[in-house]
Amino acid sequence: MLPTSLLDHTCAKFPDFAPEDIAVTPLEKGGSDRKFYRIDTGGGRSLILVKYGDQREENRHYVEVAHFLADRGINIPQIYHHDASEGLIWMQDLGEIDLWAHRNEPWETRKVYYQKTLDQAARLHALDPQTSLQLQPIFDSHLYQWEQNYFFENCLGLHFGIEFEASSIPMLETIRERLSEQPRVLIHRDFQSQNIMVRDEDAWLIDFQGMRPGLLQYDLASLLYDPYVDLTKSERSEMLTYYQSVADIADPNFTRTFHDCALQRLMQALGAYGFLGHHKGKPEFLRHIPKALASLREVIGEMQGMEKLSNILEAL
Repeated sequence: MLPTSLLDHTCAKFPDFAPEDIAVTPLEKGGSDRKFYRIDTGGGRSLILVKYGDQREENRHYVEVAHFLADRGINIPQIYHHDASEGLIWMQDLGEIDLWAHRNEPWETRKVYYQKTLDQAARLHALDPQTSLQLQPIFDSHLYQWEQNYFFENCLGLHFGIEFEASSIPMLETIRERLSEQPRVLIHRDFQSQNIMVRDEDAWLIDFQGMRPGLLQYDLASLLYDPYVDLTKSERSEMLTYYQSVADIADPNFTRTFHDCALQRLMQALGAYGFLGHHKGKPEFLRHIPKALASLREVIGEMQGMEKLSNILEAL
């Protein structure tokens, strides 16, 4: 049920809507602190209303980032109205089909959607990262260290009850430093299957308010090591090759950087699952830990100097 105040705000923004004709469906959206509603106004018309608070500063920049991306040809939902004082956004309804919804289809069918998604990623990564936008903190050594600690504290510690010091693995610092030394591009930051909508046989990006300067391989790792879907090693390799072709990349360290970023992304995701499941009272996120942990084991298996952590993960 849409609160009366939000219905009043909606009718004020769209005077041709008749309140008695409006049907509202609340939408669940992962671990977000925002509330989403699909508003059906009759005659096949619908839109999405987002209510956000001040709990996360990045939410206030969603509309600004949306206009920036739309002006540069990136597929994102159209913004109809924004009431910053009330924390309300009315935007285009892209439907209910995301990339995740195609997860059980044959690879030859769904790889087309992954290619469309990577086309959008390549466009985003090609944008000039020097912008006047108020973006989220840049990926640097401190942020990479935060992701690692987030994993040790909220996944190994809080969920599994294992006390472990990241400082006991020097390779983690090496990874942080070599990632921090590379030039950044603009990245989505949460580039996974539930943040990619499929509409008109193309890919559309949502939940991009966390956009910031970082490494393009971080977005690729978020997509190709997505704990919500299954991809084989050969399928990931095929999509990496496709992206390199589309983005015209010939970097001899591309794959190593991809694995470094996959380590970071999976640690961040596992930390988030533990935090949301135990601290935020959302136990449904805990069921994603085994799949993400298996992927982390696979990634670590490609690395030197990670044997200590590998042994711990194998024993879980």
